[in-house]
Amino acid sequence: MTTTGNTKNDQSSSGGDRRVGVSTAMKNAAVQLAELLQREPDSVSSLNATDDGWTADVEVIEIEKIPDTMSVMASYRVRLDTQGQLVGYERIRRYSRGQVDR
Repeated sequence: MTTTGNTKNDQSSSGGDRRVGVSTAMKNAAVQLAELLQREPDSVSSLNATDDGWTADVEVIEIEKIPDTMSVMASYRVRLDTQGQLVGYERIRRYSRGQVDR
């Protein structure tokens, strides 16, 4: 799993609340998206700090097939506020699990 992120706790621009850390933001993105989609995330492929929180790309198995390399995967972009609460998400890509980006 590849991740990128800012590891320091920053002051948020609105009110001085502490930003949740990288590991908490990563966990919250996966857990909260799983609750909405009723599917377990496969991985968090990126995590980035923004001015108003975090964005994360979460990989999810949408259709499970045999062999598993034929399963349909989806990437979701998740937006979290500075406290790690999900404020929005969108599916940005669908692909076969065996597909390799070039």
